[in-house]
Amino acid sequence: MNILVQKFGGTSVDRPEHRALAARKVIQAREANFNPVVVVSAIGRAGAPYATDTLVKVLRDIDPQVPPAPREMDMMMACGEIISTVVFAHTLQTLGFKAVALSGGQAGIITDDVFGNARILEIRPNYLLELIAQGYIPVVCGFQGTTDPLASAEHGAITTLGRGGSDTTASALGVALGAVGVEIYTDVDGVKTADPSMVSAASTLDVCSYEEVAEIAHQGAKVVHPRAAEIAMDHNIPLWVKSTFSDKVGTRISSDAPTSTDARRLTGITHTGKLVYIRLEIENFEHKQQVEREVYRMMAKAGINIFLVTFSPTSLSFCVPRSRYPIARDLLDGMVVPVVGSASNIEGKQATYYIFKFSEGLDLAYSVQRPLLAGIEKFADIVDVPATVIESCTMVSVIAAGHRTVPGIISTIFDYLANAGIAVYQTADSEMSISFLIPESEVDRAVRLLHQRLFENQT
Repeated sequence: MNILVQKFGGTSVDRPEHRALAARKVIQAREANFNPVVVVSAIGRAGAPYATDTLVKVLRDIDPQVPPAPREMDMMMACGEIISTVVFAHTLQTLGFKAVALSGGQAGIITDDVFGNARILEIRPNYLLELIAQGYIPVVCGFQGTTDPLASAEHGAITTLGRGGSDTTASALGVALGAVGVEIYTDVDGVKTADPSMVSAASTLDVCSYEEVAEIAHQGAKVVHPRAAEIAMDHNIPLWVKSTFSDKVGTRISSDAPTSTDARRLTGITHTGKLVYIRLEIENFEHKQQVEREVYRMMAKAGINIFLVTFSPTSLSFCVPRSRYPIARDLLDGMVVPVVGSASNIEGKQATYYIFKFSEGLDLAYSVQRPLLAGIEKFADIVDVPATVIESCTMVSVIAAGHRTVPGIISTIFDYLANAGIAVYQTADSEMSISFLIPESEVDRAVRLLHQRLFENQT
């Protein structure tokens, strides 16, 4: 059926003149003998009347002390895409095209019942295929689906797919419909070598591998959600990243792009959001593994992602998103970890209790917990675990496929930063990238510097 899925982000549908440009892209696809299936995000970004954040605020403002139930929150969050879908479908109708607006559930998108971050279980495309055969242009709500209407629980409850859910919707529909490609339309003309708001000289990549674009997204760039790239990669569906506001060809993402074995391949410079760096001192190596395990367990139980984890015989360090740091601090400060029956305990004591200490202050859990342990000091060792915290951090990454086959590349990049007086708190690397934890205040300078040295100064 020569189906082409076209996804338009919030800035592409936020005002009539932008919707007209987006509609023109759909019409051009129809004129090129494709059968377009459109996926749209909510109208506008935070602060706009129908943006998802605005709708969520309406619900939360009813009583800030009572958080909305996840099921009802998903119903509210889904409204932004529903409004956008109806508006865009009607825009196409006014231009003389048969179009129909569909919610995620009406488009056959079935998810699990993890409200706020649901996973697509299957897509039942029969109705969409019928509409296409009848000459309609389906306009589908991104970011949402429903639980199985026939299941015993929830009975077709509306769910949302989490951050980047509209990209995920587009890729999943592309697979389910056997599309010839998926086009992601945004306000930039493709995958850039750096954030163009920071680096005016950032160039657009003509072609990119699925692995590269997924790594770029994981490391902070917001051009395509990594889950969307992974779905397309698993089924070899070509992705395109294009601009609604220009006629440039954009970036093609496919399996025939340069691979990770290309040692000379540099893709871009990315940066993450706001991070907090935490370092815990645990001098007894024999006990460290047990204490470390409890830290990981508590962070996992609280749903806090940790990364840039560093091993040392006497310390443990890692990063958490700044938005989650207050929870991490409240969990860890004053936390007591018992280590029982170790031969390393001194003076015949049979147990050691480690207590985490973030800082002094009567309002902190440590200052309450520590005196309570005084009564058992005759029978056990009480060991303070001091924490060092650096709150204003961010991570800058160089996406470089095959960098591990190039000796000295980490040293070279480190030298660039050090010679510019930019502190590096921590480094990490993967098969696809090299990352540096730096002060948040230096992120603009670091991105511009690395882009200039690694891209602009190269032939």
